[in-house]
Formats: sequence, structure tokens, C-alpha cells
Amino acid sequence: MTADLSQLVKAYDVRGVVPDQWDETLAELFGAAFVQVTDASAIVTGHDMRPSSPGLSRAFARGAAAQGADVTEIGLCSTDQLYYASGALDLPGAMFTASHNPAQYNGIKMCRAGAAPVGQDTGLAEIRTLAEQWSESGAPAPAARTGAITRRDTLTDYAVHLRSLVDLRAIRPLKVVVDAGNGMGGHTVPTVFEGLPLDLVPLYFELDGTFPNHEANPLDPANLVDLQKRVREEGADLGIAFDGDADRCFVVDEHGDPVSPSAVTALVAARELARNGGQGIVIHNLITSWSVPEVVRENGGTPVRTRVGHSFIKAEMAKAGAIFGGEHSAHYYFKDFWNADTGMLAALHVLAALGGQDGPLSALVAQYDRYTGSGEINSTVADQTDRLAAVRAAYEGRQGITLDTLDGLTVSSTDWWFNVRPSNTEPLLRLNAEARDEPTMTKVRDEVLAIIRG
Repeated sequence: MTADLSQLVKAYDVRGVVPDQWDETLAELFGAAFVQVTDASAIVTGHDMRPSSPGLSRAFARGAAAQGADVTEIGLCSTDQLYYASGALDLPGAMFTASHNPAQYNGIKMCRAGAAPVGQDTGLAEIRTLAEQWSESGAPAPAARTGAITRRDTLTDYAVHLRSLVDLRAIRPLKVVVDAGNGMGGHTVPTVFEGLPLDLVPLYFELDGTFPNHEANPLDPANLVDLQKRVREEGADLGIAFDGDADRCFVVDEHGDPVSPSAVTALVAARELARNGGQGIVIHNLITSWSVPEVVRENGGTPVRTRVGHSFIKAEMAKAGAIFGGEHSAHYYFKDFWNADTGMLAALHVLAALGGQDGPLSALVAQYDRYTGSGEINSTVADQTDRLAAVRAAYEGRQGITLDTLDGLTVSSTDWWFNVRPSNTEPLLRLNAEARDEPTMTKVRDEVLAIIRG
């Protein structure tokens, strides 16, 4: 008999409730397994502000050191700061965070040297197997040499690297409200923004893994309310919200209105293409707006469409030699950041674009926000396959309609498109629709929902 960690080890990371689903004993086994699977002689670790993070991170380090690997602990950090350390030090890395999940959760995001992702098909399944075996049979025998565990501060180096990729020296003064949600943005923003012509209004910068003010998940509109209100009260030029581990960033304009992540993707793509001489490949997932490939082509680039999910984006980034990639979920990937995602670098691009001209953010992003989208709408269904087949049957064979199955089902016309895809973890179908105008989008959205929920 071996332990079953299937509820703990997800497609891209480890994620579960502490101590009910995992604890420091299991973290130590994960550390040992990580070293065996990556064959690493040295690794780097970091952790967020959750109460359980320091203990889990240190236990992982002990397990890794017992297998002979030297461990560099960078301590409190954002996930993209851990990716920076993995890239700059050329070491496999492990970040202890549960991102935007509630306080009782924790997890591990792992990568190989150079921030290359570790997922089910790239080592995570093997790590799970070893941890399951050892949780029943006992920890593996220690290596002949125990690795050294040392501390290193990378925050300043991380900030310097990001600032080297975006020129902010000549921007006009801007007033910006930043909502860190008591997450790691409160740790990274002061150092990254230091010395810039910004009037920074901090909101919930106190590191507190119990999230006393609101969930650190800006994808939920309820968690943007405080930021929107403060932007309007302050007469700020914009607002920025980070999630718990500060690898995603969300933007609101001077009115407090949310800026779509697709518009941010298009804006940053245009800037990255300009920085690369007006050429390059830009990755976007299939539910980003039509605006994204249009803007990429208009700026001399080549758009490449991919499935939803950061492992697919990162794999395509590396395969295609892409300069940038963006997702509807506000993950932004950069070639100059080891193909990893960093919300902070995207935020700096938005600040540079806004500060490099005189108009308000709402006017600036209007050129990148050309269509009307539904946002993601989830429907609980008894049979995902049956409902997806019903949607396909309703549109297949219609004149002027194209269908593709890159990820779920995408149905496109000249004036609209929609995608329906099943959740991997819940009995849900996820609908995203977009059209050239609001009435058309509403009609298409309602028609598809009636089929899904019928």
C-alpha cells in the first residue's frame, strides 16, 4: 500500500489544506523527491506570507539537503521573484504558496533550472510517486554528503532586472493605487517602484496570510471594490491589484473601471514588439480577445494561439522562441524573464505606456479593447461530454460558421466567437463569448447558455 496524494498533487503544482492534507513531514519528502527527479546538486527555495509557509519551506530544504543538494533559501518572496532566482542562479526552484486560495491552504510551485516548468508530464508525477512510496515506507536513505542550507536576499537584484527591461526614466509623474491584498505585492512593490516618479498609495501592504481584508484573488470582481473606490477617491491615474503570490496583476483605469487582461496583453505585446525591432512571435490562449492577434499583426508580429493553461503557454514560448505571451487570467510571460510569468513586469509596461503620453489610461487602452466580451461563465452540468456535444450539434453545418477543438469547442463567425471547455477538476463547463457589439454578444451568450443548461 502507498499513500494516495492525488487530491494534493495537481496538474501544475502541489496544493492542499494544512495540516489536514499535508504537513512538514510530507514537505520534507517532497524536497527529497524533487532532488532525485531533477538530479539537482543545488536548488533555491522561497515562500509567501502564509503562517505555514516558513515551516514547510524549511522542511522541504531539509529533505533536499539530506539527498545531497545545497539549498539557497531566499525567504519571503513573490512567485516571480522565485522564478527570477531560478533563472539568474540557474537552479531548480520551489516556491511555497497557495496563490489566491484561502489561508488554510498551502502549496508548492516547482521549476527546473532557468524557471522551466515542472508539471505532471515534466516531473511532477514522478515526484508524487516517490513521496507516496516514502510516506508509507519511510524517508529515503540520506546521501553520503548532506547539502548546505544558506540564506540569500534576491529582492534588490530582482527589482534591478525588471527595471532593466522597461525604461521608466522619462515618464510623467503618476499617482497609482496598489492593492496587495495582504499578499507578496506588499513586499516587492516598494523595492521595485523605489525612485520612480510615482505617487504610490498602498492598500493592504501588511503581509498577512489570513487575508483579513479580502481574498487575494483579483479575478473575482468583489475583490477589486476597495481598489476601485480608492482610485476614485484619490483621483489616481490608475490602480493595480496583485494576487496572493503577486505573479498576476490586474489594472483599473482612472474611473476605477477594470482593464481587460486581453487589453493589457495587446498593449504589452505592442511594446515588446517595438523593443524587438517590430518582429517576433506572441503567444495568446484561445479565449483572449480578437484584439490580441490583431494588434500583434498590426505591430509586425506573428500571433500563435494555444490552449488555456500556463504549462501550454510556457511550452509554446520555448518551442516558438516567442518574445511574449498573455492569458485572459492576467498571467503574462516574457522571453527576457526565462519564459516565466511576472505580473510585476506587465505592471511596469502599463506604467511606462501611460507615463509616456499625456492621455488617461481609459483612452490609451481603448485602442486595445475593441470588442465586447462575456467574461468566463461557469455552468454546473451532469454530463460535460453530452452538453458539449449538444452545443456542437447546434452549430455544426451552419453557413459561415467554423468549429475547432484545440481546447474544448470554439465556434466562430465573422461577428462573434465563443469557446466552451470542460473543467478538469469540477463538473463545470466554462463559456467565453465575444462579439463586435453588446447586443450580438448577449444574443450569442444566452443562446449557448440555454443549450448548456437545457
